[in-house]
Formats: sequence, structure tokens, C-alpha cells
Amino acid sequence: MAADRAGAPPRAWQRMLSGRRLDLLDPSPLDIEISDIAHGLARVARWNGQTSGEHAFSVAQHSLLVEALFSDLVPQASATDRLAALLHDAPEYVIGDMISPFKSVMGGSYKDCELRLQRAIHLRFSLPPEPAAALRRDIKRADQIAAYFEATLLAGFSTAEATEFFGRPRGFSAERFDFTPRSVTWAQDAFLKRFSALEKSRHPVATSAVG
Repeated sequence: MAADRAGAPPRAWQRMLSGRRLDLLDPSPLDIEISDIAHGLARVARWNGQTSGEHAFSVAQHSLLVEALFSDLVPQASATDRLAALLHDAPEYVIGDMISPFKSVMGGSYKDCELRLQRAIHLRFSLPPEPAAALRRDIKRADQIAAYFEATLLAGFSTAEATEFFGRPRGFSAERFDFTPRSVTWAQDAFLKRFSALEKSRHPVATSAVG
């Protein structure tokens, strides 16, 4: 990238493959496309890439896993709530997946940027900008269960370490879920497929009319 012109403010937007220019300081829902989110998340590695397997375990795969766990935790959840679970890490298509220790070092600026992006993403897909506390709690629990299994199966954590940081899941078996790190194209396509299925459940008439 060329350096900013002398005296000009620093560039604070990113051009996406869709052609959108996403302003990181004031992200507009109109500049957010699910194709860009899926493309980016499939190329962002969980655990800073420190996982076993031929491929990185991507944030796209993690998002699919969290949505599946959330659906098990809350079987009565609506398609809208399940979409919120699928998109819980969606801002990382822009800002990457920082490990928790580095987030602590960065402090509030990272969280502020993440929150602005999350709100814009939610508005883009007709989700509440601020999910209800119960929904946030259930998604967080699914996220922690996913982190425990990823840590012990892929990232080299001992059971004791993972239990200390994420808590030990009760009533969940790793064999029921897919922890095999997949290729970028697989993860991208699977994420888009799940998104489309949830949107079809949320808007069956509109979806069928478009089709």
C-alpha cells in the first residue's frame, strides 16, 4: 500500500473483494457483504495458527462449531438467534482473531473497533444491534465449550489448562462435532451454506420469491 499523502489523515478504510470500501471508524451496514465475511473468516486462523493439522482451524469453522453448540444448548432458539451465534466473531473478517492475552495488551481501542463492526454487521442482517443478555450468555457458553475442545484437541493445551481458562464442558462429547481443520474453500463454502440456510428459515417467503 502506498503511504498516505503528506498532511492527509491516515486511511481508515479497507477495500473488500466485493468492491465495498469499509470505514473502520464509522462502518456502514451498506458496506458489509456476507461474501466478504465468509472469505475473510475462512482465511483467519484461530489460536494464531498454532494448531495441528494440514490446514489452519479457521474462524469460519469455529463460527460453524459455535452455532452448532449453541443450537444444542438452546434447541428452541430461533433462526435469528442462531444467526447471531454464527456471526458472533464476524468482525474478525476485518480485524483478525487476536488471542485473549493480546487483547488485554491492546486495551479498549480494539474492543471499541470490534463493537462498532459488530453493530454494523447486525444491522446489515436485521439483527438487534445489542443482543439480549440471555442470548449473549448462551453464545458465550457455546464459545467457551468450542474453545475448550479446540484447545485440547488442536492447540496443545492439557485438560487442566483448558479447564482453568475455559471451564470443562458438561454433557458434550467432542465426537459429535467436526474438529478436523479444513481447507479455506471448504470453510468459506460451508459458512455461506449455513448462512443461507438460516436466512431461508428467517425469511422463507422472501427467499423463495427471490429464487
